[in-house]
Amino acid sequence: MKFHVLFATILFASSAFAQEAFLAWPMPSPLPAAPAGVNSAAYPTPRIEWLQRFNENLKNSRPIASNIELIFDGDSITDAWQGPGKPVWTQRYKNLHAFDFGIAGDRTETVLWRLSQGQMNGIHPKLIVLMIGTNNLGANSAEQIAEGVKAIIADYQKLCPEATILLQAIFPREENPDHPWRAKIKAINQLISQLGDGKKVIYIDFSDKFLKPDGTLSREIMPDFLHPSTRGYQIWADAIQPTVNQFFP
Repeated sequence: MKFHVLFATILFASSAFAQEAFLAWPMPSPLPAAPAGVNSAAYPTPRIEWLQRFNENLKNSRPIASNIELIFDGDSITDAWQGPGKPVWTQRYKNLHAFDFGIAGDRTETVLWRLSQGQMNGIHPKLIVLMIGTNNLGANSAEQIAEGVKAIIADYQKLCPEATILLQAIFPREENPDHPWRAKIKAINQLISQLGDGKKVIYIDFSDKFLKPDGTLSREIMPDFLHPSTRGYQIWADAIQPTVNQFFP
């Protein structure tokens, strides 16, 4: 009996060490990737370098899972609610049992992977605030990115059937309105707007609130022409507040 206990202890310690090594060092075998001919934007794929962050989100959300009622999910723009957006987050969402699952650099496929790995286990939110896709711009077509967003909505609806999804248009980026990515973002937003039904999926586009009359972005609102400043997060919060109020009067 003592031998079995000792062996189990050693095995557990070895597993823990192996997990730490897995998170700290590149794996020699290829990472999971979309098969040839499959839309990469709609295929669940992990990013090894952020697995530690994913695990931290799981660890931090598990103890309060049953109390979480408001979810934010997306990429670095959503992640930075805990950075430049923190003062606004504290004022608007701290008391609404909110949790931010956004991770910098995320793409549609990595959000799909997170959802497939238990991110929402035990969580039953009233409202899910979702924006994703800007990091797919360089690798995927507008149609592929929209398909990825559609897949995320489908997964969230399976995992959280009672929740409403607030689907936000991808924010404008780059300083000038004639930048090619502005047109691509517009095309994506036109496609994903069709995913809204006004009930369980509410689509909202408040891109114009970030722009000057001539269509340019200012560094005051988005210092790098991608990520909002604290003032940008205030604009964001004001834009979605009417919807938030419907679920948290």
